[in-house]
Amino acid sequence: MKEYNLQKLINNPVIVEARINEFIEDKSLLKQEVDKEEINGHIQKAENNLRFVATIAEKKFFDWAITGCYYTCYHAALALIQTKGYTSKNHLATLCVLIKEFYKKELTKEDIEILSKFLDYEDVLFYVETKNKREDATYSTKTKFDEKEVERLRIQAAMFVNKIKEILKEN
Repeated sequence: MKEYNLQKLINNPVIVEARINEFIEDKSLLKQEVDKEEINGHIQKAENNLRFVATIAEKKFFDWAITGCYYTCYHAALALIQTKGYTSKNHLATLCVLIKEFYKKELTKEDIEILSKFLDYEDVLFYVETKNKREDATYSTKTKFDEKEVERLRIQAAMFVNKIKEILKEN
């Protein structure tokens, strides 16, 4: 997703709500009871992916490390949307729920203080950035990736997971 499209979603809750309704209609996004086991399972999967990324990055499999960074973030995001009773089978649907339910909007000072641990713009942008890099790593024939870039993504993925774990503790 291009940053412009992300901006359209972030800045237009009507579009986000319409997209969520489309995803519910086509059953790629489901509403259900909150399932703590499912939340914990996604967090465990994210943590396993982080360990996998560290291992394969050491062995210079950078394309798979990038893919692992994305899925680390994706599983953390799935855990988070599950706290609102959503299960997703679609990456954009997951992103839309993140924006609708967790992105900081114009709230009162008290709201902002309470929600200060929630996702901010950089986290949402990082989520999209890793998805784009994952698509390059998975579907292109490119095999040379910058080690520093992979390490940056690995660290950001770990920070993303830690932030989501903090949010989950507060719920």
